[in-house]
Amino acid sequence: MRQTGRDANPAADAAGSVRVATIRSLNDAFRTSFVGGTVMMTAGVAALPEIERRALLRAVRAFEAFDTDNDPHGEHDFGAIDQDGARYFWKIEYYDIDLSAGSPDPSDPQQTRRVLTIMRAEDY
Repeated sequence: MRQTGRDANPAADAAGSVRVATIRSLNDAFRTSFVGGTVMMTAGVAALPEIERRALLRAVRAFEAFDTDNDPHGEHDFGAIDQDGARYFWKIEYYDIDLSAGSPDPSDPQQTRRVLTIMRAEDY
């Protein structure tokens, strides 16, 4: 009889949970401090008046509204913010050290460069 679902391999599930928790912790540390990666913004965000842009950056750093819709994998790598009648998204991507491909292991900061991009929703 073949096992399926969460009971198929409890050790793999536990390792996966630890990996996701590590990624989430690294993402939260980066997002709340903007240290440990690169922060980018689209031209539309960069063109905002400075006071609005600063408020948006503060909102990204303070974001805590994670749920199963915007964070289905539990990595805290995406969020949506409504500000001054506009909707913005932020997204963390995982690259290799050279920024030439995806990271081989986003849970390992020695192998991963995080890039957080802030954009207008219509730019996504």
